[in-house]
Amino acid sequence: MINRIVTQQIKDALNLNKVVSIIGPRQVGKSTLSEDIFKDTNNVLRINGDDTDAKYMFENVSENFLKILTANHNALLIDEAQKIKNIGEMLKIMADKLNHIPVIITGSSSFLLTKAVNESLTGRKREIQLLPISFAEMVKHTNIVEETRMLDHRLIYGYYPEVINNLGDEKDVLKELANSYLYKDLMEENNIAKPDKLVKLLQALSWQIGSTVSTNELSQLVGIDAKTIDRYIDILQKNFIIYTLPSYSNNLRNELKFSKKIYFYDMGIRNAIIGNMSPISMRQPEEVGHMWENFIITERIKRNLYNKRTFLQHYFWRTQQQKEVDLIEVEDGIITGFEIKRSAKKNIKAPAKFTEYYPNAQFYGINNTNLYEFLL
Repeated sequence: MINRIVTQQIKDALNLNKVVSIIGPRQVGKSTLSEDIFKDTNNVLRINGDDTDAKYMFENVSENFLKILTANHNALLIDEAQKIKNIGEMLKIMADKLNHIPVIITGSSSFLLTKAVNESLTGRKREIQLLPISFAEMVKHTNIVEETRMLDHRLIYGYYPEVINNLGDEKDVLKELANSYLYKDLMEENNIAKPDKLVKLLQALSWQIGSTVSTNELSQLVGIDAKTIDRYIDILQKNFIIYTLPSYSNNLRNELKFSKKIYFYDMGIRNAIIGNMSPISMRQPEEVGHMWENFIITERIKRNLYNKRTFLQHYFWRTQQQKEVDLIEVEDGIITGFEIKRSAKKNIKAPAKFTEYYPNAQFYGINNTNLYEFLL
């Protein structure tokens, strides 16, 4: 098993009698991690929100019912908790009256689970986000030489655990992930009226990584109104398929103020969506550059997330003349810019306007020879 960086954070929260909520995409190892944490605990009660009987059983919960349910059990693990109608009420009773056993809940929809739990467990829960395996986790699992050798492979197939664990069968695994998670669960659970339009939107976004995204342009391309485009993008974000980088601006005249870029949490999913699993050597340099940018920014975000940099915010920066910084981090008033290039041969300097506008900002270039300094 690949050790996850957040493991100790979860154990620490359980020791403080917190209900631990692990949120993240399906199939990234939330259940596996929970089982590993409880591996030395006897009589773990396991409930799955996908189970029809479980949903029915918890429609009306009471303290007495939960006492009977948890009797003779030493831990409680609830998978896909957002699908249980009264999960918030159930957990509140557990925290108020039955806090003698540790509780972990998992969910693949940040909005549904967070909404249900936040209303009931203020101050009594700890939310942990789990994404696909990170570069840093793989370096610890193997070594830096081996994982560096695999970088081109990761750009194509990504970091889902099942992909990593089935070397040689990556295409079949990703196809199954896309079909079951993206095109079935996601659409059914969010009442997508026009699934073909969501597929078309995903494909359009896949080709626009690294570029600014216009809702109106996407609306014309996909063939649905801008309001529906915004709704679909919101659903994709809350289900951990994509994330958005807004533009950073200090309200200076020359800066883009309301633009955004969209990236994918996993490159394998991105490539499966467009149906192109060809190697890096067969792709156009421009596409490879955008894929590398997506990969590095995502891995940097994972690093910051797992290092508990709670108030750090991520942006990109661009002027109307197309001068750009790929990634901006703002934390405690400190601005740090990153320009991302795959090749170390390219000299990376901060745009003159960025230096002029933000003279106290730090700036770094990330390439294939120094990425370790920023991702580990």
